[in-house]
Amino acid sequence: MHQPRTPRKTVPAATVAVDATATVGLAFLALVIGNVALAFGPWFVRLADVGPVAAGFWRITLAMPLLAALALARGARPVAMTRGMWAMLAIGGVAFAADLASWHLGILRTTMTNATLFGNAAILIYPIYGFLAARSWPTRAQGIALALAAIGAGLLMGRSYQVDPRNFAGDLLCIVAGILYTVYFIVMAQVRATMRPLPALALASAATALPLLVFALLLHEQVTPQHWTPLLGLALVSQVLGQGCMIFALGQLSPLVVGIGLLVQPIVAGAVGWIEYGERLQGPDWVGVALVALALVLVRRAEVAPARTVAQEVGS
Repeated sequence: MHQPRTPRKTVPAATVAVDATATVGLAFLALVIGNVALAFGPWFVRLADVGPVAAGFWRITLAMPLLAALALARGARPVAMTRGMWAMLAIGGVAFAADLASWHLGILRTTMTNATLFGNAAILIYPIYGFLAARSWPTRAQGIALALAAIGAGLLMGRSYQVDPRNFAGDLLCIVAGILYTVYFIVMAQVRATMRPLPALALASAATALPLLVFALLLHEQVTPQHWTPLLGLALVSQVLGQGCMIFALGQLSPLVVGIGLLVQPIVAGAVGWIEYGERLQGPDWVGVALVALALVLVRRAEVAPARTVAQEVGS
């Protein structure tokens, strides 16, 4: 028997456009805040009185209760999940553990700027993955933004990068960390397609802590700290605020925007190095900062435009 068609509720195009633009704008703000917070990670690792991998363990362990509490406060409740979802969270957690272990070891073996840049190799890898997954080439604006970001990254790295045997091992460890970080991004972006950010981050963190403890013990690192302040800063600033904002942005923004947004980290890390270690920015560094800022503006505009177009189609 033919069922009468229910009239479709018409949503004003202007309202949908405002909502879509506001959502993208909030995600972009979260991306910037998250990267600013994450840029302080190397500083906290250097200040900690435990081994670098152990610092990663405490970063996760101290953050987990707060992440769980925030998730519950936001209405998250235990639900049955598929084996596939559990597997994705486990893979993401282990990849992030390996990323932190490699990166924290590299932080103590190379310059602060090198560690931040190489540790965020996802700057270029993640956008490329996005284009391959979408089976599409970047638009002209996206291509220009990616090129500007690459040039800016090269300029930021240029003065600090030295072909120095003392830095080679640290640079290599940070590059490995950057590749693992990309794997983490890819997995968590898929998780975020069906799960809210705080529960996703809390569960992935639970899968990260134990591998880090095992790595630290195998390396015979000091695990028990005498001073908790750097570790609390690492947990609250890097994991709760930094990763929390990043996981939120992963569900809203394209890989290109997320990748270029990672370049905020070396800019902030350079400022920290200037203040704490007297590493002054030179002319090429400032040009690099300007190019990164211009790339962010371009991808920000490119991200908002499709949202407005979709909103207009929904409202029509």
